[in-house]
Amino acid sequence: MYRQIETERLLIRPIKITDTSFILDLLNSDGWLQFIGDRKVKNVVDAEKYIQNILDNEKFYYSVFELKESKQKVGIITFLYRDNQRFPDIGFAMLPEFDKKGYAIEATKKYLEEIANEKKVNKVIAITLPDNSKSIRLIERLGLKYEDEIQDNSKILYLYSRTLVYNE
Repeated sequence: MYRQIETERLLIRPIKITDTSFILDLLNSDGWLQFIGDRKVKNVVDAEKYIQNILDNEKFYYSVFELKESKQKVGIITFLYRDNQRFPDIGFAMLPEFDKKGYAIEATKKYLEEIANEKKVNKVIAITLPDNSKSIRLIERLGLKYEDEIQDNSKILYLYSRTLVYNE
């Protein structure tokens, strides 16, 4: 889903090529490297290629959320139609300096509401490492329930899901 969405404090918008510096910082943050993995994005050129690959993939949607007042980029929401999953996967990541301010829950909750309002998807999943307790807490606050343990290459991951309720 690519469109602009607003919350009380945030603007959520589709990722753009001009987000390279932000993506470079985010993908090299400790949390990203520990819980998502090294994407080998080490400079602005790599970041531009990374973003272009996302924009070229019709199954991947990355949205940047930024502070309304200052336009400072805070994090991303991902909505991915993965070939190995039956339902789309929602994810999120944020720069560490914005932790514990409620931005991730605010952005992701609104994004899920918009998805439900579109009435094109009846269920979403979230996948995370078992030791990513911050992510698990947020996933559960979004109403997703633990469903299963899955194997991805040599990693064990937790799969959560939520059926979306459409507003009439």
